Amino acid sequence: MLSSAGWQVEQFSDPEKFLEYAKIHRAPVAVIDVWMPLLNGLEVQSRLREISPSTRVIIFTGKDDPRVRSTALNGGASAFLTKPVDDEELLTAIRLALACVT
Repeated sequence: MLSSAGWQVEQFSDPEKFLEYAKIHRAPVAVIDVWMPLLNGLEVQSRLREISPSTRVIIFTGKDDPRVRSTALNGGASAFLTKPVDDEELLTAIRLALACVT
């Protein structure tokens, strides 16, 4: 879906590999699931902020926990979405995040 919207997309299942990639490539936007192997999405968000402060983060999760939402948004997430994520909602969140990239 994101590729068909005209964006170059890289997909990672390993958060450590993504963080290594982010050190070199400085992605403008990262869409991160809260629940991943090895590191959770909030840990990835925190480490990404150190590696690439200009990268905008969109967090998504299957469970809308108010504490997780608050932590993500207070940590600088551009959006916090719950699964199943509506396609238009995700596209809008990415467009808004891209508009904030400096």
